This record gives sequence, C-alpha cells and structure tokens, in this order.
Amino acid sequence: VLLCGAATAVAGPIAFVGLVVPHTCRLLVGVDHRWLLPLSVLLGAVLLTAADVVGRVVARPSEIDVGIVTAPIGAPFFIYIVRRQKVRAL
Repeated sequence: VLLCGAATAVAGPIAFVGLVVPHTCRLLVGVDHRWLLPLSVLLGAVLLTAADVVGRVVARPSEIDVGIVTAPIGAPFFIYIVRRQKVRAL
C-alpha cells in the first residue's frame, strides 16, 4: 500500500490505473502471462479512454482530469484487493 501511494504521488494518478488494471485482469484470466499481458494492455487503454470521454462530457464546456474520473473506479477495487490479502506483520 505504501509503494502504491508513493508511485501515485510520484507519477501521478494515471499510474494508479497501471496498478489496478493488471490485478483486475488477473482475477479474470488467472496468472498465465500469455493472456494477462495483452488483456492488461487492452483494458488499461479502454479504461483511460472511457475516463477521458466521461471527463470531457460530464463537465462541458470544461474538462475533468482523467485521474479524478479514474479514482472512484480504481480506489474501491484497490482497497478490496488490499483488504482481501491476509495481514502480514511488518
């Protein structure tokens, strides 16, 4: 969780998509990288394109940042992934 927060702070909110999408794809297709990598690329592009379109349509004539649109989608899922894992001692 700390690494995710640091990566998002350094690279911006779009990096958050790069952390959430592969986990989503892993739930869909398993751990086989022959399917995981192409599906991650496809779903990441679809998610960012959809977020950009929603951000442009919702707040016409101005725009909402892609990171703001992806946060309500990705944050609950990432919290679910973190809470699902067993708590390990640091």
